[in-house]
Amino acid sequence: MNGPRIGIIGSGMAGLACARELTNRGYRPVLLDKGRGVGGRLATRRAGDGLRFDHGAQYITAETDGFKAEIDRLICEEAATAWELEDRSVFTGLPSMNALAKGLATGLDIRRETEVVALEECAGSWRVHSNDRAFEFNRLVMTVPAPQAIALLGRSHALSEAISAVRLLPCWCLMAAFSDAPKSGIRVERSRSGPFSWISREAAKPGRQEAAGSQANAYVAHASPEWSQDHLEFEKRDVERLLLELLCQQLNVDPASATHVAAHRWRFAKVSVPLGMPFLRNSNATLYLGGDWCLGARVECAWQSGQAIGKALPEPDA
Repeated sequence: MNGPRIGIIGSGMAGLACARELTNRGYRPVLLDKGRGVGGRLATRRAGDGLRFDHGAQYITAETDGFKAEIDRLICEEAATAWELEDRSVFTGLPSMNALAKGLATGLDIRRETEVVALEECAGSWRVHSNDRAFEFNRLVMTVPAPQAIALLGRSHALSEAISAVRLLPCWCLMAAFSDAPKSGIRVERSRSGPFSWISREAAKPGRQEAAGSQANAYVAHASPEWSQDHLEFEKRDVERLLLELLCQQLNVDPASATHVAAHRWRFAKVSVPLGMPFLRNSNATLYLGGDWCLGARVECAWQSGQAIGKALPEPDA
């Protein structure tokens, strides 16, 4: 393959969708991600005693034919399944949400634990500096949240100015397990008021075997955007204490029965003001920016953005 060397910063849904499209067209893109795994907010946290929490995106929906086909493929590979909520049909990963990302990541060149710290544009190509080395690319795709893209490019960059109006909301997530079964019987609860926007019992999702002990009473609770913003810079241990108290009130369970408590802050969790187009690129088409923040808050929006970038790049031998 004699085409340009392409780098993708981020291995969330947008980065993976872009890489899959490019791979199908004959490219061999290199993905750089600061995390130990892939998937971004398609995230699953494992803890002691076999505990597992989907602490990022809780489910996905599919509206476009292309994304429906992608989900159908993942279902055939037993990495996804349908989930019937009270008011809609959605999909979840098997055996966890992160399985969706792993299904898309198979066969891709992903450099994990590689945090990008600086960018240099050099005569129509890009030098990407990470925490331990530098990479050279002819084309660069950035699928990080808009504020992180601005931080890497600098506020004076033309693309930074173009995405400055994008807004994302934070979310504090609490992962908790209890030795006692909560009396409330809550399996899935969504709310537009109060401290939580989402509470779910992990074992309520399809494909999760009912387990003995704490896993049977493992819960994920997402604080509301308002609560999360008000407590954004609080210490994690303080957030854990506050959210556990609130969650125990909701579940009607004794806080003393908690066997596991952990909080995670998603600083850029949900798009509130999107860009309004699938992606942006610079004047010489060597730099592309994309992500869910381009089109909306759903996982499918990230996939659409990434695939659009993958289709927009020239043929490998062009």
